Amino acid sequence: MQEIAECVIKLIKEEEKRQRETLVMIPSENYASKAVREAVGSILMNKYSEGYPGKRYYQGNKIIDEIENLAIDWAKKLFGVPHANIQPYSGSPANAAIYFALVPPGGKIMGLKLASGGHLTHGHPNITFSGKYYQSVQFGTNKEGIIDYNEVEKLAKKEKPELLMIGTTAYPLILDWSRFAKIADSIGAWLVADISHIAGLILAGVYPSPASYAHVIMTTTHKTLRGPRGAIIMVTQKGIEKDSEAPSKIDRAVFPGLQGGPHDNTTAAIAVALSEAGKPSFKKYGQQVVSNAKILTAELKKGGLNLVAGGTECHLLVVDFKNRNSAGKEIAAALETAGIITNKNTVPGDKSPFYPSGIRLGTPAITTRGMKEKEMKIIAKWVLDVVENPTDKKLHHNIAQDVKNLCKKFPLE
Repeated sequence: MQEIAECVIKLIKEEEKRQRETLVMIPSENYASKAVREAVGSILMNKYSEGYPGKRYYQGNKIIDEIENLAIDWAKKLFGVPHANIQPYSGSPANAAIYFALVPPGGKIMGLKLASGGHLTHGHPNITFSGKYYQSVQFGTNKEGIIDYNEVEKLAKKEKPELLMIGTTAYPLILDWSRFAKIADSIGAWLVADISHIAGLILAGVYPSPASYAHVIMTTTHKTLRGPRGAIIMVTQKGIEKDSEAPSKIDRAVFPGLQGGPHDNTTAAIAVALSEAGKPSFKKYGQQVVSNAKILTAELKKGGLNLVAGGTECHLLVVDFKNRNSAGKEIAAALETAGIITNKNTVPGDKSPFYPSGIRLGTPAITTRGMKEKEMKIIAKWVLDVVENPTDKKLHHNIAQDVKNLCKKFPLE
């Protein structure tokens, strides 16, 4: 057993080295602070606390109640909502809880197609719970990769879903929450905003909040929020006006509907991350994330690359290589050799997520390291060099060394 423990510790150190020496540019990844990591690794992981504050099934939860209430209070304050549940283990279970609470089995839901930048849990057919156990209606984007709200409205009025799950994982433009609200209200549907990718940007004031438009908001707590792997489900005032029992329905769906005891170490880390997001420095961080993404976009376009939707208004961008007859998988692998970590991604017109024509890049993690506009121009040049020379291993290794040197100037906490 000791040998296994030593092996795991060694692998953790190797992963730490990899994160320190490469440019993490997958938009859903970020670096949590030391305080957040310490909370996740704390003795709180030893405790069981099934139930909610003041209503636990086990004794010994006085301190846990205080911690969970702290996290709840921070979530309600920052996002401007009257109810928050911070117990979901991650985003997918949180979305499952929302469906479970608000849509009867076999009911109809509507969301953005995976190939157009949506998420698996937004009704992707056949292979996900959301597409198997609910009737799923999916809308997409036009050939430029932009949502046509008139088409969404037509589809919604034709199909009349009971719930619209609106959120993205690879859509670079700002969502029009007001328009989605009008569509949902016109058919009496629930509007759920999945802000997992953009929660930090919303708190930084660089992306509009759905709190005045959606009935329910779900977010993961890592990504741009820089917290642990967890999730929060929030019911807005509009949601309570639609159904005064919505908060209790959500709570019952999370526990005991879908899960047992919450992960108290994660709860504590969420509280820490939210408190960090309430500081003025976090607003500057969010502003820099978007500024960096826009500079990176401009440089890549200047270098001749095509971008889905023409650019970005948030933290991520999607490059389309169809006109170059390149595969996103191969480009992403070549970039990894060069020390630049991205992911292959579908673009409008792609048939398979396994052989997509694009890659997805984001600036949250490199901005956390302190990189700014100057570094974005350097990084863009490296990306362009790899794209133009996808099989030149020597070039890729040389760039990897340059990446290491740059990373040394922006050490991690």
